[in-house]
Amino acid sequence: MELADEFVAELDKRRIPASLLVAPRLKGKYRLIRDAGTQEWLRARQRHGDAILMNGYDQAATRKRRAEFAALPAHEAMLRLIAADRVMEEAGLRTRLFAPPRWIVSEGALLMLPRVGFRLCADLTAIRDLEQRTAVRARVLGVGEGFLSEPWWCRALIMSAQRVARRGGTVRLAITAKHLQRPGTRQAFIDAIDLSLYHGARPAAYRWPYDREHSSAA
Repeated sequence: MELADEFVAELDKRRIPASLLVAPRLKGKYRLIRDAGTQEWLRARQRHGDAILMNGYDQAATRKRRAEFAALPAHEAMLRLIAADRVMEEAGLRTRLFAPPRWIVSEGALLMLPRVGFRLCADLTAIRDLEQRTAVRARVLGVGEGFLSEPWWCRALIMSAQRVARRGGTVRLAITAKHLQRPGTRQAFIDAIDLSLYHGARPAAYRWPYDREHSSAA
């Protein structure tokens, strides 16, 4: 939590809202509903202007070596979405925004998301308005959560973010909390943010409805 708090403080200095991906359950028997401190921190960040996205139910692989929502048929996806939604509501963190674990979502899950009440899905290659059935094509540039974290990858991430921002595209940067403890990785991510801003990217968290005209970084 301390690392995440320090990182969002860096974003605050740059007037950048964060998009925080939250799963009700994690490995090691973690349960968000039992973690009052994290709940309050997330609610405070939400009040500050950050976005909360539901990041699956328990992030467990539902197929061998596949992320939780990567290959789920519609019915199984619906059950997991409903269960996660109930926990998020109980924690006071209910959201209509969804980002699948490792950013990969099956067709069945995409079909069920709006039926369960979700309005936006941020996946690997697009930001999808589930009500209007439109999408802004933009690929996630990330560290962790299915992405590499080696120094050469971090350098490539910086160059890619700079290139997209220079062309006026949507820059989507993502980093997992555990990688914030690596000074080099963290600095590379900050460099990617600063270069994107230098080339004219305008900070934005995920929102619904998503306004492409007023957002070039998420």
